[in-house]
Amino acid sequence: MSVVTTSITASSTTVVKAGAGVNRRRTYTAHVCPKGMTITAAEADFAAQFGASPGEICDRTLSDLLRAGTPELLRHRFTDLSEGRTSWFTERVAGRHDSGRVFAADLTAIAVTGATGPAGLVLLLSPLGAAGEPYPRELTLSELDVRVLEGVAGGASTVQLAGRLYLSRQGVEYRVRLLLRRFDAPNRPALVARAHALGLFAPGQWPPRVLPELIE
Repeated sequence: MSVVTTSITASSTTVVKAGAGVNRRRTYTAHVCPKGMTITAAEADFAAQFGASPGEICDRTLSDLLRAGTPELLRHRFTDLSEGRTSWFTERVAGRHDSGRVFAADLTAIAVTGATGPAGLVLLLSPLGAAGEPYPRELTLSELDVRVLEGVAGGASTVQLAGRLYLSRQGVEYRVRLLLRRFDAPNRPALVARAHALGLFAPGQWPPRVLPELIE
């Protein structure tokens, strides 16, 4: 599996239900190499959870960032992901800040498929208990763009999306390019990471589903 090493600069929020309203729960994104579980790129807020900068956290392994006992389970999970036995997983982990502070978080890894095959892995870290401001509702997507984005986030290939949406392969690639341009993403893994970071997907759902209020 090729590993994408683009930088990640998306806003670090995702939506969760909190009481009667909709609030942001912070989610931080990174790319990881399944072989050795090494961080290859990370946004600044992801790195800051561990007391590091984006440059400092690259090439560090998850076993260095997570408490003992968790990494071995994750190693098996990443092996299943990289070998195609699963397309995503979420695990509750204990992160380790460089100062020695330990924090609980949900860790999600997603395999993203490109036009010609596997394109990389996206890592999402959601520290528990974080909440923020109401979600900005001005961001909306057309029904077709929603289905394309959900398909890309769910690991569907161009051919699979074409059959599912009754489009040509060129039509799917055109819609993907529009989404890449809209979210200023250089490739599909970065698009998925930014969509998660912006809180476009309903939390706790697989396959990913865009929030209904964001569909035009």
